Amino acid sequence: MPKNILFIMCDQLRYDYLSCYGHRTLQTPNIDMLAEQGVRFSNAYVPSPLCGPCRMSVYTGRYPRSHGSYWNSAPLRVGEFNIGDHLNPLGMRTVLCGKTHMVGDLEGMKRLGIDPESAAGERISQAGFECWDRLDGTYPAKGYKRASHYFEYLNAKGYSGDNPWHDYANSAEGADGAIKSGWFIENNDLPARIKEEDSETPYTTSRGIEFIKQNAGSSWCLHLSYIKPHWPYIVPEPYASMFGPEDVPPAVRSNAERERASPVQKAFQETRASTFFARDKLREKAIPAYMGLIKQIDDQLGRVYAALKETGQWDETLIVFTSDHGDYLGDHWMGDKDFFHDVSVKVPLIVFDPSRNADAARGTVCTQLVEAIDLLPTFVEYAGGTVTRDVLEGHSLMAILHGVQKEPLRDYAISEFDFSERKVRVDLDLPVDKCRLVMVFDGRHKAVFNIAGLPPVLFDLQDDPDELVDIAAQSGAEAVLEKLRAYMWEWAMQHHAAGTVPAAMRAQRVDNEHEAGVLIGYWDEQDVIDTGAAHPLS
Repeated sequence: MPKNILFIMCDQLRYDYLSCYGHRTLQTPNIDMLAEQGVRFSNAYVPSPLCGPCRMSVYTGRYPRSHGSYWNSAPLRVGEFNIGDHLNPLGMRTVLCGKTHMVGDLEGMKRLGIDPESAAGERISQAGFECWDRLDGTYPAKGYKRASHYFEYLNAKGYSGDNPWHDYANSAEGADGAIKSGWFIENNDLPARIKEEDSETPYTTSRGIEFIKQNAGSSWCLHLSYIKPHWPYIVPEPYASMFGPEDVPPAVRSNAERERASPVQKAFQETRASTFFARDKLREKAIPAYMGLIKQIDDQLGRVYAALKETGQWDETLIVFTSDHGDYLGDHWMGDKDFFHDVSVKVPLIVFDPSRNADAARGTVCTQLVEAIDLLPTFVEYAGGTVTRDVLEGHSLMAILHGVQKEPLRDYAISEFDFSERKVRVDLDLPVDKCRLVMVFDGRHKAVFNIAGLPPVLFDLQDDPDELVDIAAQSGAEAVLEKLRAYMWEWAMQHHAAGTVPAAMRAQRVDNEHEAGVLIGYWDEQDVIDTGAAHPLS
């Protein structure tokens, strides 16, 4: 039987808003079932807390520093090895159903004479995926000419207008029949004005199931990529009424955390999203809808599992469930996701390997530091390929899934954020090239460094698991900062641009210039013979 990969990704899903990760009222039995039959990772980190850079890292197995897509609208440049480049030669189709946030490098394709409308141009524009159905959320998707089938689907269902995604799936209806947009927090506790079965998550699920059923017997990697629970925080019934203010956990924050915040963290606390989520009444409107969106995803996954079993593909399909980043939801006086607390950069990651080799680790929790860039190397190894660090900067997780990994994969996790396109840059009066933050986390201490000369941030998650106290200025902190700074430099000095000449080939090219007729440092012809070198001039 051919091997398959079902790669499920949610958008802006916090790790602690699943029952298998400890949420007290939100029950997610279908996601929990994967954890019971696979491996749940408790320390999985994303390479950036922003959608686009993180996703491009997942699709390339490389850090934002390496692939260059630093922001949501920054194209992934032509020439980057992507998921299709890695898996297609192994006989595995790579197919998208849902969101990528990918923007094609149109200028790069023009420079190289590649028609963006050609098959090659389409693959480059979609990060190596065949586009079964792309649904990024906004309409139209920036840099992507073809709209999702979803809009035509809604129009055919009687949801009229040019943007039924907003007017029905992401809006409520007032008593007077007026549209009340889900973008506005005041409307988040109202039900979306769409039938539940026609909303985004069921639609994406149904389209994914269509692919699964039509392609039984072939080898595929299906990226089932949900755009929820990302804002707008609004959900149709029955999910709109499932949770209320009593289900909203208290915000994890302290007054001291705001009063003593570093300049960078303070600037993020003063963004529009942060000032809104600092108000408990607004949290109580938005978070129940956020929870309803998660519950809806969990219910829809039950349909996906049934389709895999019905078509006989369950026992041949590696299933991955994760998110591209979290959501502050008012914790640490912040909204959205633009910093490095665990609620933003630590994500749920569950992997189910159906093979017998995985029986030893089935139902376990892995506490190792892993990163989202480890997924593509895992897919390559699962598909029968060889993982090399020349292009893929992550590590395969297969040995962990099979219970045979003895040593930690890494000593530290890295995450990056370029905030040059945020108002924070203006508030801090920084030039564009000084807006880069790098997080280094060694499993206990987490530091956030910058290149603008601003004070670093440091948390001790052993003594302060909620990350409420920045200890960077405390006595003894400098030794810890130096250790983490050394890790950052070690990471930065790695060969991020390698790829065209693999390490194995470089190892064989030691002092071989003479083979090309380049004879440097020899006295005469006899000298060449005496050294045992081949003589290209003879």
